[in-house]
Amino acid sequence: MLVQIHPDNPQPRLIKQIAECLKDGGVVVYPTDTIYGLGCDIFQPKAIERICRIKQIDPHKAQLSFICRDLSHLSDFTKSIDTPLYRLLKSYLPGPFTFILPASKQVPKILQSKKSTIGLRIPDNEICRHILDAVGNPLLSASLPGEMVEEYTDPEVIYENFESQVDFVIDGGIGGMTPSTVVDCTTDDWHILRQGLGVFEG
Repeated sequence: MLVQIHPDNPQPRLIKQIAECLKDGGVVVYPTDTIYGLGCDIFQPKAIERICRIKQIDPHKAQLSFICRDLSHLSDFTKSIDTPLYRLLKSYLPGPFTFILPASKQVPKILQSKKSTIGLRIPDNEICRHILDAVGNPLLSASLPGEMVEEYTDPEVIYENFESQVDFVIDGGIGGMTPSTVVDCTTDDWHILRQGLGVFEG
């Protein structure tokens, strides 16, 4: 189903509908502050498997990220963060960044990779914020499969491509074409793995 949600003042009724779908194991396409992505509740293994099938990847090998409402979920899913790293995250988030951090044992088993890392994202996007508030825990986030980047900016085109594979495509307006900047913070030597929209100065 294609559902139009206002980007600045998301309608509570529609947000509730999306949140209930996610808690029931649904998969949605949603807008962020960069590009549209696939999302599901991190505590719904079948939904995670669905996303991995859509992307044709193994969940244990995939580089999947969590999107969080704020840094309060950090201690739940990452190992202890020292003060300089916490300051760094606080200064760049919310924003167009994915930070790779050491994962804690509380990361759902289906997502625990041999590398034991997790990508953390806090998008600067009102629709995301409202959905995360309504769900009450982070969402799994993955990019849409394939290379058809231009088609992925228009929610109506996304809906045509994915309507049979997802429960909702959220239309929050035309999306961007540049993904988030990925920064590896698993060692003291923080460095960019992928240059995206965010400008990182370490």
